[in-house]
Order: sequence, then structure tokens, then C-alpha cells
Amino acid sequence: MGKIAAVLYGFIAYVLFFVTFLYAVGFVGNIYVPKSIDSGGGSFSLMALVIDALLLSLFAVQHSLMARPWFKRAWTKFIPRQIERSTYVLLASLCLDLLYWQWRPMTGVLWNVQGNSGRLILLALFCLGWFTVLVSTFLVSHADLFGVRQVMLYMRGQQYEPIGFKTPTLYKAVRHPIYLGFLIAFWATPKMTQGHLLFSVATTAYILLAIQFEEHDLTTFFGDAYRQYRQRVPMLVPFAMRSK
Repeated sequence: MGKIAAVLYGFIAYVLFFVTFLYAVGFVGNIYVPKSIDSGGGSFSLMALVIDALLLSLFAVQHSLMARPWFKRAWTKFIPRQIERSTYVLLASLCLDLLYWQWRPMTGVLWNVQGNSGRLILLALFCLGWFTVLVSTFLVSHADLFGVRQVMLYMRGQQYEPIGFKTPTLYKAVRHPIYLGFLIAFWATPKMTQGHLLFSVATTAYILLAIQFEEHDLTTFFGDAYRQYRQRVPMLVPFAMRSK
């Protein structure tokens, strides 16, 4: 693949990701988007449950499977290594876009906080969650995480090197601040519907499972440095007892 084509591909994938990320905020929060997690009504049904579960599963499988080192080794026999991460980001974004499009709302209410102070607290937590996600990506390397660094290095004719193991600010409080931010954003809602609960439960289960795969890979790659970090810093809950 030519350098200009690779850079263009990488930036298209990044733009799609960022639009998809912004849409996720509106989708989960039921704000400023044409279709959200509860828009359009819709009662609980087995069909809706199955469709939503399949959509969530599709994203989970793609997002986890394509991140494994063995898959990357096999995958880069067919696609250029410099666009591997951009392709991962592109496909993850498309899976989420499909979820937004085909999601079946189930709007039976499980809780609905009416007090202004309670609603403001939950809204603040919702915003804090998304802010934590975004900030955490920049603390390590936003450009590397979403494939932009890889294609830019390729354009400059430089060899790609992994960013290495580092634990800035939030990463000293928890090992996975990105996941923590998602969990806060997904659960902090003044109005919890059946569909939103399914989304929150499924994504929480996926995050807890994905962490196990991710930490296995990190331990394999970084060895004792990550083992010591894992003993010293809790997984998701700040100030919790050390994870063994």
C-alpha cells in the first residue's frame, strides 16, 4: 500500500471512530442523536432481546478477537501491518454503527430518579465517565491506540515501535481507567430501562472478560513489570485492595 493511501485510510478510520464515539455518548444518554438506546418506544420482547444481544455479541467478539496477538500475526499476512490497527478501529466502529442502527429499544422502566439533585448527580457521573474514557486514551497514546501514529510513521519512513509500558496519572489509581470510565457512563442514568439494563449488564460482563484476556497479553509482553503493577494497583476500583 502506498504511503498516501495508508495515511488517508488511517485518517478515515479515525474520523469514523470519533464520530462513532460522539454518537455513543448521545446513544447511551438519550441526547442529541436521531436514534438512542430508548428512542421510539418499544416494549420487552424475546425478539428484541435476541437482536440486541446479538448486536452486543458481534461487537464483543470483533473487539476482543482482533486484539489478540495471535490474530494480529495471522491477519497481517493478508493486510499491511501499518494499517492493521486502523482496520481494527474501522471494523469496531462499523460494528457499533450497526448496533446503533438496528438496536431494538425496550423501554419498560426499572428506575426513574425524579429529584433534581439526584438527576444532576447522575448526569455529572455520566459526563465524568465519558471524560475519563477520552482523557485516558491521551494519557497513554491516543494516536497509537487508534492507528494514526502507525500510518504517520509509515509515511515518514520510520519503523514502528510499541509505545512501551507506562502508568501516568489515572493509571496509578486503576489499571484500566478507560474501562472504568465506560462502566460509570453506562450505569449512571436517572432512567434505567430494560434495554439500557441489557446494554449495561452485557457491556459490564464483556469488560470484565476482556480485562482477563488483555492482562494475560500484557503480562506476556511486559513480564515482571506488569506483574508488579498488577499487585500494586487495583483493576477498576480506586483505593480498593490490591488485586492478586
